[in-house]
Amino acid sequence: MDREKLLQDKEVIEEINRHKWLQSELVGYDIGFDAAANDWFEHYASAWVEYHMPKNGKDTKTKPRK
Repeated sequence: MDREKLLQDKEVIEEINRHKWLQSELVGYDIGFDAAANDWFEHYASAWVEYHMPKNGKDTKTKPRK
């Protein structure tokens, strides 16, 4: 996973900022973007990439099957 490339993606930045807000609320102070990004990459990036950027080219965000 190319961290630098992902950090250029607007959706990834939004996810990290959301994660930053949530983690900051938990600890009671602003943890900062770098700490949030490190934690997000460690715990959530792989799943996010697998869902949003599947290797087989299929869009997982399409309509659910009936």
